[in-house]
Amino acid sequence: MPLLALFFSACSTKEVYEPKVVSGEWHKYAPMDSEIVDRSSNVALLSNTKVLTRNGELNVTIAPNQRIISQSDGWILSATIDGNLTLTSENNSSIQKNFTLKNTIASASVNADMLAVLFADDEMALYDIPSKALLFKEQSGKSIASDMRIVNPYFMNGLVIFSTLDGKIVIVSTKLKKKLRTVIISSADFFNNVIDFHLFNNKIIASTDTKMLSLTKKELRQKYEIRDIAYGDKEIFITTKQGEVIALTPDLEVISKVKFPFAHFLGLINKGDKLYALEKEGYLITIDKKSFNYDVKKVDIDEGFVFTGPNLFYVDDKKILVE
Repeated sequence: MPLLALFFSACSTKEVYEPKVVSGEWHKYAPMDSEIVDRSSNVALLSNTKVLTRNGELNVTIAPNQRIISQSDGWILSATIDGNLTLTSENNSSIQKNFTLKNTIASASVNADMLAVLFADDEMALYDIPSKALLFKEQSGKSIASDMRIVNPYFMNGLVIFSTLDGKIVIVSTKLKKKLRTVIISSADFFNNVIDFHLFNNKIIASTDTKMLSLTKKELRQKYEIRDIAYGDKEIFITTKQGEVIALTPDLEVISKVKFPFAHFLGLINKGDKLYALEKEGYLITIDKKSFNYDVKKVDIDEGFVFTGPNLFYVDDKKILVE
């Protein structure tokens, strides 16, 4: 077989998720005025330059030359590629604060008068917002490539926790302006940034693309190639690149799991007694959290950015509502 024909033959036989039973069509949709053109871990940007949060659209716009960074403590953070950071008030978009940081920004958060920034070269910094003075700066490792799911710094009880691009969490005292502890989640060479951070059942749960950490007095780790994470009252729910949906304890022990061969999950919502997993080929899988029995319905989706709210999936220019 000629090489070109062999190439196209291989592409045409790519395996995708094909459910054995589809119970019908999903009918709960709502239109959006604009499509999603950019997103970060907790906020997205629409083509009309307005900001979309997990709870809906804000009457806040950002400059065309800026990308969206985060929603934090009443502010929308956005930045240019060369490090000009803008804080825009959620309640009054005419109120802004600007920082010239001269380095590409990966993530950032605000707490009262303090700004925490993680730069694209994995450098961490703290700034005083009123004076714009640098309070703390330290280099983490080096990241060769990063997943777009970059976690923003997390403020907690006199601490700020940086989720780095090289697979670590770094705990810094905001009072002492000093690093207190570094915990390694994963040591992978590529795409090793932290993609999820959560305080859950008095534990720190943090994940990279390939590994999860549960941290209290001891460190517990498990290998998972994670696509999405959702949190229940007592369980952690994940979807994986292998097409699995798994329920875990806070100590990362498996409670239940089910596999959907070749499924490529785009988002996961935990609501009531159900999980809702959106699949790339156009399926919405509803899973009972107790029995892990499931139902598959066909859903109308297009290619584009996916952003998840508590009760719906935003996909391109459409809302898919869950029950």
